[in-house]
Amino acid sequence: MPLWKALEGARVLDLAQPMRKGMPQSPNHPPFRMTLERRHGDLVRPGGGSAANEIIVTGAHVGTHVDALAHVSQDGLLHGGRPAAEVMSQDGFAELGIDAFEPYVGRCVLLDVAAVHGVAALPPGYEVTVDDLERAAAGLELREGDAVLVGTGWSRHWAAASQEVDFAGARGGAPGPGVDAARWLAARRPRVVGGETIAFEHVPPGRGHATLPVHRIMLVESGVNIVETMRLDELLDSGAREFLLVLNPLPIVGATGAPVRPLAVLGGSEGLGASEG
Repeated sequence: MPLWKALEGARVLDLAQPMRKGMPQSPNHPPFRMTLERRHGDLVRPGGGSAANEIIVTGAHVGTHVDALAHVSQDGLLHGGRPAAEVMSQDGFAELGIDAFEPYVGRCVLLDVAAVHGVAALPPGYEVTVDDLERAAAGLELREGDAVLVGTGWSRHWAAASQEVDFAGARGGAPGPGVDAARWLAARRPRVVGGETIAFEHVPPGRGHATLPVHRIMLVESGVNIVETMRLDELLDSGAREFLLVLNPLPIVGATGAPVRPLAVLGGSEGLGASEG
């Protein structure tokens, strides 16, 4: 059967947050900005046609994005023991940049930790534990090379972030896996991990993004890419626990990360992503 036939009737969920000026982000990265460089009417072609276009300025780790392995070093070393200074220049990284990320199209497992606790969203500063992950994974097989997402429900706060919720967790912290949970995930040898918060980490209250040990465990020690600031609320509400994930960040040569628009494919004539809790 042709692949497109297997996808007939599938439900596709967009897992990317919309990019806009002023959206929540880590203070460690340049903010997103967009402005119209040319407006309709600035130049009118013969026959009355006109075109508009914009300039976009953004950090690579703003909005929904994938962290390259070059994003984090420990004691001057990148993944595989490569000295960062040897592969780094003003033009970026000659190795382990986001352009080295091979597009992922494959099985994804969603570990809904918020559902384990019977809440729509975990509280600020909550540390996801090994027990949380094991309970969320009950009845699921985590296979080497899978994508694994950790659901905290935090993306439900995105729209109200500027008024009601400290989305980045600078004051109250943000929910995410702690060190032990990160090692549990890494031991399953996933291809990629991801979540809804700006940093795929337990951010304690009042600490902000001062230390990021989960990034070290994933990127430096384990060679596992991270997807952050994902929009998972609709996926969490669907009840799906495994599905097809399409993940293909912009191939910016030498960059430490890049924006991405992940797609979850549920259902279809072959039952793709049909597993529900």
